[in-house]
Amino acid sequence: MINKIIGSAAEAVSEIHNGATVMIGGFGEAGSPIELIHALIDHGVNNLTVVSNNTGSGHVGLAALIENKQVKKMICSFPRTANSTVFPELYRNGEIELELVPQGTLAERIRAGGAGIPAFYTATSVNTPLAIGKESRLFNEQEYVLEFGIKADFSLVKCDKADRYGNLIYHATARNFGPIMCTAAKTSIIQAKTIIEAGEIDPEIVVTPGIFVNKVVEISNPTEESKLVAEEKKYPW
Repeated sequence: MINKIIGSAAEAVSEIHNGATVMIGGFGEAGSPIELIHALIDHGVNNLTVVSNNTGSGHVGLAALIENKQVKKMICSFPRTANSTVFPELYRNGEIELELVPQGTLAERIRAGGAGIPAFYTATSVNTPLAIGKESRLFNEQEYVLEFGIKADFSLVKCDKADRYGNLIYHATARNFGPIMCTAAKTSIIQAKTIIEAGEIDPEIVVTPGIFVNKVVEISNPTEESKLVAEEKKYPW
């Protein structure tokens, strides 16, 4: 019987190793798998390359993983947002690398990686510093820049509901990066607010089929990242 349910967040991330490339879901706070990230901090691995939309907020979640010096490189679209102070300071000090990718290009690079597409051309970043050193080509007299698909060793994703097969549905903008990150990682690790019985999810509304999911852990009362940031909490506690 297929059963991808794992007993704890710590167990779920236990095979993530030093030097791994890890995709972390989230569109700002929405979809950020904060319990899995904190478990990864406790796991103690380092030298990670992290692919995410941003670099986190305050001193919790992804920002805490970065602050704990476990990340060597960020591949993201928004390295600095209203409540992000950790990454900018480390970057200015030369303590972390950054590959800046426009948000739509980042999503397509991840989608391409999951679809087995090695590279594609896009007009985004033409004639900007982000195109320096990249191959370009004319199509119909318009210039396009070559971008490569992104794959990862692991992805950490938050969903709303899952079953033991790993079929997932999401809440709102948590869907923006979660589904494509599941397809682009060798091992997809999911925290679900609710685990329901197999067959309870209408197949017509499944967003991520279980074939793209390896582990599911139920976090029934997920932490609100914005609340922790407002309270100036810092992880590890």
